[in-house]
Parts: sequence; C-alpha cells; structure tokens
Amino acid sequence: MKKTVAIIAGTRPECVKMAPVYFELLKSETLRPVFVSTGQHRQMLDQTLAVFGLKPEYDLNLMQPGQTLPDLTGRVLSAMTAWLAEHKPDAVLVQGDTTTVLAASLAAFYARIPVGHVEAGLRTGDMASPFPEEMNRRLTSPLARWNFCPTEVSKANLMREGIDPASCSVTGNSVIDALLRVRDRQKEQGLDAAAVAAKVGIPEKFTERFLKKPGAPWVLVTGHRRESFGGGFERICEAINRLTQEHPEVGVLYPVHLNPQVQEPVKRLLGDNPRVALVPPAAYEEFVWLMDRCAFLLSDSGGVQEEAPSLGKPVLVLRETTERPEGVTAGTCTLVGTDPDKILAEAHRLLGDRAEYARRSALKNPYGDGHTARRIREILEETLR
Repeated sequence: MKKTVAIIAGTRPECVKMAPVYFELLKSETLRPVFVSTGQHRQMLDQTLAVFGLKPEYDLNLMQPGQTLPDLTGRVLSAMTAWLAEHKPDAVLVQGDTTTVLAASLAAFYARIPVGHVEAGLRTGDMASPFPEEMNRRLTSPLARWNFCPTEVSKANLMREGIDPASCSVTGNSVIDALLRVRDRQKEQGLDAAAVAAKVGIPEKFTERFLKKPGAPWVLVTGHRRESFGGGFERICEAINRLTQEHPEVGVLYPVHLNPQVQEPVKRLLGDNPRVALVPPAAYEEFVWLMDRCAFLLSDSGGVQEEAPSLGKPVLVLRETTERPEGVTAGTCTLVGTDPDKILAEAHRLLGDRAEYARRSALKNPYGDGHTARRIREILEETLR
C-alpha cells in the first residue's frame, strides 16, 4: 500500500513551489500525494492553483477578512489537528515560512506525524525582518524530519543551529521547477502581450508603448512586506516617481498587493503618474511572462529573487536584509532597501550601463536546475518507511 503524503499550502508562493512536488509524487510507485489547502490567502491561492490545474482534495477555507496573526495561527493549528486526526497521513510536507507552515508543522508534531520542510534553512538573522516569517521558519526546522535545503548556504544555517545533519538535504528550490514548467508551456501556447494585458488589466497605452514594443525599457515592481508598511512604501513610491522623471523613456508596471496598507500609499502617490501602470496582482502564469520581458525588477519578494535570475533579469531587492544571500553573492540580486537614493543609483546603473546589465543578466542562478521535486521524491521514497 502506498504511503500518503499530505502537501499543505495556504498562499500563492506555497502553491507555486509545492505544485512540482505534488506532480512528481504522483509518479511514485510507493507514495500518494494529497493536496490540502488552508486558504490562508484565498484569492491569490485560487488563481495559482488554476494555473497548475490543481484542485485541492481538501480545502480548509480558513481565511477571514482582517485576520490577525494570532487568530490565523490558532485556526490553522486547530483545523489541521482535526484533519490529521481524521485522515492520518504518513507524512506532512510544508513549504517556506508562512503561518500555515508553522501551524501545520506544529499540528503534525503533536500528532507524531513526520514533517518535511521544503525550502528549509533560509535565514536573515533578524527576527524582525522579515516579520513574522523569520520566526516561522526558525521554529519549523527542529520539528522537521526532512529539511529540504535549496543551497549549501541554507544547509549550513541549520548546522549552526544544531539541527540534525541527517535530516538535511540540498535539493535546490522547487520554484525553478515551476518557473521552467510554466515558461515552456507559454512558448508552446504562444502567449502574447495582448492576452497578458487583457488578463492582468494593463492599460492599452502602456501595452502599446512598452509590452508590444521590442526593446522598450520597463520595470516590474512588487511589494508586500510588513516591515515596509508606512514610511517604507512611501519611500519606494518616491523612488519610482523620481525614476520616471529622470528616465522619461522608462515605464513602470506595478501589480499592487491586495493588503490595504500597500494599496493606500501606492495609489495615493503613484496613481497620477502617467508612466506608471497600477494593476491588480497578476496570476502566476502572467507574472512569469512579465518577468521574462521586463528590463529588471524592484521587489521585496523572496520568490522573485529566486526566479528572475533564471530569466536573466536583475533584481533590486527592496529590503535591508535577505534570507537569500546566494543571489546577492552571485550578483543577480542587489539589496537597496527602501532608500530612494540607493534604489535610483542601482536603477541608473542598470539602465545606463549596457555592459553591466549584460553581465548581470548572464549570471548563473544559484537556486536550482529544475530537478528539485525529483530529488525530494527520491529522498521520501528511500526514507519514508
């Protein structure tokens, strides 16, 4: 009889990075995957599930308007405890550093069900940045029987914390598996600018001037980190306004996160800028297309730091610290924080120095080769008895 592996996801990044693992486990002769959604971020999760043709076997539907971290943590812990008691899987897999990850891991630990942590070992060393993700992943590591580390650096982080070396394997990051899968499908289907613009809601003027015009420089922006709420987002918007003033040939496309603390300053400060297109969050498939065609990205997203280098796109990271230092070391990513002067200095460099841009675009992605899910499957087949 096959062993049941419950794959738990609650947010868009978890779905993106767990989809390749789920499909890989479907190939196994000894393992049976079951996809469980907590619904932590309802709309963005549903969009991403649709991209991969995934429908959870179980949906706990836990999201509530205005949810607080303590409330959400308690709901996930209680609901996962009940689900595990009823279905009794042989193992639980979580990914990343969300509230879903911590609460589901704790529920599995209480139920004495082994936990596998995909993307284990990422650290900034600062419990306040990112908040609360740094705490979530630190607490998850000692609960895990399998720590699937994306790089040697992340494995070394766990060794320093006294995590059992036998639990740690360097597998790469499954986000590269997902990215390459989606990009290849786009090439087969011939996804074009008009289709992407229609799905994302990009204004026609921006589409004609930038997306449909080969070589037209435009910048893709994302932002959602709690530590930037308030003054941080206001400074980011200041930098974007100054960028379009100092580089009149450049456009900016900004899919704005749904959180009201992001929406308010962005719309107030950028809404009247004619060369900035503010659009709703793009579904994953369209976002991959946009990443593949922008000049570079301004982002505080961990996933973007991992994905964009595979597409040859430099990333200016809108954070003071990162748990993904491999990209900074490799040169694919540059930490600029929310200081407008730092953001502009690096943006000017990428826009004005063709040789430097070409060098950064050609750097090897340190986060994976597209075979992470296979490595995870093989480890589980060998060790889940």
